[in-house]
Amino acid sequence: MTWSDDQLERIGAAEELEISTRRADGTLRGWVPIWVVRAGGQVYVRTWQRRDTGWFGRVVRSRQARVRVAGVELDVTVHDVGADAARAAVDAAYRTKYGRYGAATVARMVSGDAAAATLRLEPEAGPA
Repeated sequence: MTWSDDQLERIGAAEELEISTRRADGTLRGWVPIWVVRAGGQVYVRTWQRRDTGWFGRVVRSRQARVRVAGVELDVTVHDVGADAARAAVDAAYRTKYGRYGAATVARMVSGDAAAATLRLEPEAGPA
């Protein structure tokens, strides 16, 4: 399944995306706000560095999450892409969208460690 134009516009305009994972009983954990970018019709999130804990560890293990921004809330499949061929486009998207926070902050999000922690989100088929 692919993102609709409206979803991509809303995600691209959002300052942050909120992400959550499901517990074993199916209930959602608390929402965690994270920076999000779109590049080449895809949606990407990163963390400062790879880790096995917190939202990032849970998302990587389950390969699923629920995301929301204004007007969009749905389940996604998570692809752990690391520093793949799209790295230059994703780095550029982070620089463009979040550059106002200063060079040092953005530099952390486009570092090798952050690039290795890149996740591509893909909407799941079916009702959200």
